[in-house]
Amino acid sequence: MQVRRVLLTGMLIAAFLGVTTLGFADEAAQKAAAKKWIEEEFQPSTLSKDEQMKEMEWFMKAAAPFKGLEIKVVSETIPTHEYESKVMAKAFYDITGIKVTHDLIQEGDVIEKLQVQMQSGENVFDGYVNDSDLIGTHFRYGAVVNLTDWMAGEGKDVTLPTLDIDDFMGKSFTTGPDGKLYQLPDQQFANLYWFRYDWFQRPELKEKFKAKYGYELGVPVNWSAYEDIAEFFTNDVKEIDGKAIYGHMDYGKKAPDLGWRFTDAWLSMAGAGDKGIPNGVPVDEWGIRVDGCRPVGASVSRGGAANGPAAKYALRKYMDWLRLYAPPGALGMDFYQSLPSLAKGNVAQQIFWYTAFTASMVEKGTPVVNDDGTPKWRMAPSPHGPYWEEGQKLGYQDCGSWTLLKSTPVDRRKAAWLFAQFCVAKSTSLKKAHVGLNPVRDSDIRHQSFTDRAPMLGGLVEFYRSPARVAWTPTGTNVPDYPKLAQLWWQNIGEAVSGEVTPETAMDNLAAEQDKILERLERANVQGDCGPKMNEPRDEQYWLDQPGAPKPKLENEKPKGETVDYDQLIQAWKAGKVK
Repeated sequence: MQVRRVLLTGMLIAAFLGVTTLGFADEAAQKAAAKKWIEEEFQPSTLSKDEQMKEMEWFMKAAAPFKGLEIKVVSETIPTHEYESKVMAKAFYDITGIKVTHDLIQEGDVIEKLQVQMQSGENVFDGYVNDSDLIGTHFRYGAVVNLTDWMAGEGKDVTLPTLDIDDFMGKSFTTGPDGKLYQLPDQQFANLYWFRYDWFQRPELKEKFKAKYGYELGVPVNWSAYEDIAEFFTNDVKEIDGKAIYGHMDYGKKAPDLGWRFTDAWLSMAGAGDKGIPNGVPVDEWGIRVDGCRPVGASVSRGGAANGPAAKYALRKYMDWLRLYAPPGALGMDFYQSLPSLAKGNVAQQIFWYTAFTASMVEKGTPVVNDDGTPKWRMAPSPHGPYWEEGQKLGYQDCGSWTLLKSTPVDRRKAAWLFAQFCVAKSTSLKKAHVGLNPVRDSDIRHQSFTDRAPMLGGLVEFYRSPARVAWTPTGTNVPDYPKLAQLWWQNIGEAVSGEVTPETAMDNLAAEQDKILERLERANVQGDCGPKMNEPRDEQYWLDQPGAPKPKLENEKPKGETVDYDQLIQAWKAGKVK
């Protein structure tokens, strides 16, 4: 008996020592992996290598209870998320032992999966990189984790001490009217004016343009100048270096991405909404009016602006320019088919272009890049329409953000939150910003590495360092159900583009259908104290006579064109001025 007891004790001690040794071995392997990833992949960084190592050691310890867990997250397919899926998920596994499958699907499919989980309560994904355009949806329905309370409470043990929320440029985009953070910015990009700087600098073209229009060829400040430049390159210049060229690019196929072209702030550029940053108050760029936080209508008869004179003007201009100045076939293209067009080198300008695709526009050997790698193009603020007023937002900025749902089990939610933070931690975020050119941290865009790279990026760095960046914002909190309302846009705009209805009728129909959705939400009473409470319809003139949006029709919708010298604009940005 005594012998057996001694043997058993010995076996238990040996087993304990084995486990302990194994634990030390695992920890040593993780530390070695962290050091390797820091040295070989996550450079440059705003942190020193020692500071990076401290963050990585924090991740190791915080993730220890979840080691061996396999989680699934999802995002749309852009280069930044491909990097997260292929590189960062592997690094995270090596350092923490948590395996992440990061699925890449189209943006519309991300929203669909999110809706399924919100409505069913069943866990589809453990984390979503979901556009902050849904902030109005998220803070009203109560299905999304309020990150402010999560970080201070249940998720405190897995919240990175050096996360530094105030360093995120898009923090205001993901904050609800209650002051709480609902999403964590992961990547962002603006819609900016794009033009062929090399063509605009040609003395003979500058001289010819000024002789015809009476002002300088330069970055258009208003839509009048944009239209003059489009006309000039399409019908006066016609050809450069033996190639037919066009003064404008856009797309017009009746598909969901046609709706993005408009909800991504086309009406705000025209000036349809009210003053206010990040979104118009009380009328936003979707034409939706709120009273406090409660939507009260989209149509002019209810105080909205979705079918006001500015909105109808905006659609007419979109259709005119597409038909008159864009390359053949543009009318039948969707967003994805139109993307390669600018890189072909036959387009002089585009009124707004997604900076998410800068990486593909700086590839050597393409017709829009010089032999030394510098771009022949530049980006600048988009021009505004005649209804626009100082103090309004001027364009759209996408902000793909980590979103956690309450229906995700807490252990899986914590593991997903750790991966989300790993993707935006100061140890890793600067390298990721250089890969995808979608910076989210102010400290990253101001790093010396971006100063060095700025000449190759056509104005991207200068824009994100300037105070002008705040005038480009995502869809705001006035939109109470993004998925339901967004689909109305492409269907109604598409009918106008295809000639089924007039632009005026299309916007009237869109406004009426938005009102119906808002009325349905009001009846359902599922959005609490910030759900819709509709205004009664009244004579449109009543609202047109009130200050702000909806704005009455202007007698002259084409004032004189106005341009600004690009190099002077860049100097203003560098000096910390808007323009």
